[in-house]
Order: sequence, then C-alpha cells, then structure tokens
Amino acid sequence: MSTTVWTRQVPQVWDEIQNTGRYLVLEEYVRAKNGEISDYYIELYRWFTEEARSRYTMPDEAKFPIWVTVDEGQKLPPAPQTICLTLEVPDDALAIVDYDQWGYRENHGYVPLDVDDERAHNEELKRYGIGNEAALITGEQGNFYPQIKRKIQASWQRVFDAPNPRMDLNVGAIWQIVPEWVKEVEFYDETYADQWAEDFSE
Repeated sequence: MSTTVWTRQVPQVWDEIQNTGRYLVLEEYVRAKNGEISDYYIELYRWFTEEARSRYTMPDEAKFPIWVTVDEGQKLPPAPQTICLTLEVPDDALAIVDYDQWGYRENHGYVPLDVDDERAHNEELKRYGIGNEAALITGEQGNFYPQIKRKIQASWQRVFDAPNPRMDLNVGAIWQIVPEWVKEVEFYDETYADQWAEDFSE
C-alpha cells in the first residue's frame, strides 16, 4: 500500500534525486535553513528519527526527517526558488503524526492522552508551582522534579501512537526521496522548468 503526499523543496533536491538516485536531509541543510537555532532542531529531529527507526522503513544513513503534507488541501504551492513534489510513498516508509501532538513534543511539553489528561497534568504543574514545563527538560528545574520530567519524556512516544482521524490535522515524515516515488514536479518558474527538463534529457 502507498499514500500520496506533497513536499515543497528547493530545486537542488530534484537535482540530487536525479543525479544520485535519492535525497536525504544532511545536517548541513538543517543548519543552513535554521541558522542560530539549528542545534535545537538537530537534537529534535535526531530524536524523532531514532524513535521512528524501529517503526518505519528508512535508510541506515538517514538522520533527519523530510516533512510532507498528507492532505492535498494543505499542500504548499510552489514559491520563488522552490518546487513542489507529489510523491507516492510506501506506507511503511511514511510516519503520519497528529500536528498538535507534535507541537507538544516540539516545545518539550507533555503529550496528553486527551483533554482530561491534559487538564490533570496542568493541575499537577500548578500544585508544584511550575509555570514553564519546558524548563523541566531544558533547564536545571528538572533535577528537582525528576518524576514529572520522566513523565513528560515518556509521553513523547505518543506522537507515534495514532494520527488524527482528520488528515488535514496531521503532518507526515519520510526519510528519503527516491525517483520512483516522484509522480509530479511543479516549478514556480516554467522557464526554469523547461531548462531543467532540457538539461536532464541530454
């Protein structure tokens, strides 16, 4: 089984796919995109990849995810100096994650089971006078509340449990793009697209 997904990338990604047979995200790409906050994303994406490795098919060399849209209505259109790829991805190579749950993880927060669980967690933080739960993970405060810190970290596994029933409220991740997955390439600049096609037809 496979699923259609969409991703917006720079044209060099398509170049790499055709020249090398696949595209993987490298650390240098993450640093070039995120600048001063690169270390944060590198740590986050490495965690996500290592936790996903036993759940999804990916190359051994993969270190960082490639984010994709899993609902056509949410796909990003081509913008200057970008392309949009339509991919048909094997289901065992695609992680589909609830966007809100990923947001909790992204911000070092507790990933709740449901609204009641979130309310109970927030009440627990209030009882201990904890105003910023992220500080339990990123700062020394976690040393004083190790049980809550462990609870938060254990909850992060829930991002892999089940996607949202509404596909437009999910985000997808894959760990490579290979030519056989590519079904369509949309270029922002058609003149550039024509030149690109000419270069690869030679």
